[in-house]
Amino acid sequence: MKIAVAGTGYVGLVAGVCLAEVGHQVTCVDIDETKVKLMEAGVSPVYEAGLEEMMQKNYNAGRLAYTTDYKAAYRNADAIFIGVGTPEQPDGSANLSYIATVAKQIAESVESDCLVVVKSTVPVGTNDKVEQFIRDFLVNDVRVEVASNPEFLSQGSAVQDTLHAERIIIGVESKWAEEMLKQIYQPFQLPIVSVNRRSAEMIKYAANNFLALKISYMNDIANLCELVGADIQDVARGMSYDERIGGKFLNAGIGYGGSCFPKDTKALEYIARQKGYELKTVKAAIDVNKEQKTILYKKASQRLITFNGLKVAVLGLTFKPGTDDLREAASLENVPLLLAQGADIYAYDPVGVDNFAKVHPEGKNGRGSITYVDHIEHALEGANVCFIFTEWGEVKALLPEAYKKLMRTPLVFDGRNMYSVAQMQEAGVEYHSIGRKSASKERMKESKNIDLQYS
Repeated sequence: MKIAVAGTGYVGLVAGVCLAEVGHQVTCVDIDETKVKLMEAGVSPVYEAGLEEMMQKNYNAGRLAYTTDYKAAYRNADAIFIGVGTPEQPDGSANLSYIATVAKQIAESVESDCLVVVKSTVPVGTNDKVEQFIRDFLVNDVRVEVASNPEFLSQGSAVQDTLHAERIIIGVESKWAEEMLKQIYQPFQLPIVSVNRRSAEMIKYAANNFLALKISYMNDIANLCELVGADIQDVARGMSYDERIGGKFLNAGIGYGGSCFPKDTKALEYIARQKGYELKTVKAAIDVNKEQKTILYKKASQRLITFNGLKVAVLGLTFKPGTDDLREAASLENVPLLLAQGADIYAYDPVGVDNFAKVHPEGKNGRGSITYVDHIEHALEGANVCFIFTEWGEVKALLPEAYKKLMRTPLVFDGRNMYSVAQMQEAGVEYHSIGRKSASKERMKESKNIDLQYS
């Protein structure tokens, strides 16, 4: 099929490339000419494993094109996918202006029957409005219907999540739209769940909010574990054997971030408020996550008199490994607090430095300063304290003994529970994590053979 995709961020670009990969003729549309030229050269505007290779493969095969000429792209497309952003507004609602702009462009451009497929995360009922909006501005006498097709990709594994999804959700109001989408997705050979548009929109919010609830619940339990002397990883392991709970999203830490969970929890809570209903569980998840982001800073503040003049190593800047995305990252909450206290920060991240430097340029920042380094060892050398904000593989690979050897004071605050408490203690490192107490000598011996990593 001939498909156009509006927007070349995580959602739009990954969708377009994967649709081309299974044989469709895809044109990705973006307003930025420089960005288009980069993509034509095989350079992805977002950091995502495997994406550039697939872009180059399908572009060279003639199945994938990029343009700023939306009229040409939309004119005779069989389907137009909308994957533009719906950023959070100050009141928690979703900004739909980008959706509206694309909808108007589609209405003024299409010259043949087509299906408009909204992949962007939008409030329940938005697709009804998009369809009416298009019809209000429609220039030619053609059939245009709107379908909801929310994405469930995870940054860092977006290509695999798209090509090997657990299910594809389609929200349609006619048999024609349903058959069109089934034909588009037939090459993927994945389960398709067909519902009405509003149910599809709600599935996206309900799924993301459930996962956010699960994370916040485990973080809440982790904080209680510290107070009563339990170990959150032991607790999580015990819970994971229960099929009703499952083993995923049980890792305690310093909260969730990224482009989805923070925005989607606030958006759903806003939708409920607008309808006069209070989503107490979601509201609690938002509150817990907000508090959790700075829990390491609070712990360190209790341990130290001051950060002024101290060399502070920061390992990890992005909200999760495998991406250069900083949206709602814990580092954005903690680094300003450390700088305000006069800390001299040495920060390491394998891919996120350039984006972080746009927010906090290298050099003097208020009372403190920040220096970006290419190697973990350079951040740790002579440091008085270390914060771990992102569980990058490069950080995981660092042995506990390295902290003792390199740091002036081996004092580590780990927001991702990457190390064994016993092994850090045996290495002579003062180690603070989330939801775990220091192990006794007997417990140390037992824990050496226990694998604390689980999915």
